[in-house]
Amino acid sequence: MTKYLISFPSSAMRVTAEELPQVSEDSHAVIEEAKAAGVYVFGGGIDESVPPVLVDAGGVVTPGTYPQTRQIDGGYLVLEVASRREAEEWAAKVAASCRCSQELREFGYDPAS
Repeated sequence: MTKYLISFPSSAMRVTAEELPQVSEDSHAVIEEAKAAGVYVFGGGIDESVPPVLVDAGGVVTPGTYPQTRQIDGGYLVLEVASRREAEEWAAKVAASCRCSQELREFGYDPAS
């Protein structure tokens, strides 16, 4: 089994305030389906009201982030499935529920995780 990251930036999700309750209901239904199928690992959205910080090996906390990751936001879902094709099928379900395309990335195998 391989873990996959399904995600989208906040700017990709263009729904009206009137559509948002249905989008929320639909996306939660996909999460419940993934849980029932036993493939759900983790899901959530970045809290954009909390600024990112860098923490070094000594525990020093510095406001900000790496320049290339300055714009990380949006929603994330980690699933563990048997094939890339299955991951693509789940990504399509998430895309339909969120009303926007999803980025799909594969985690490298780590026997400790």
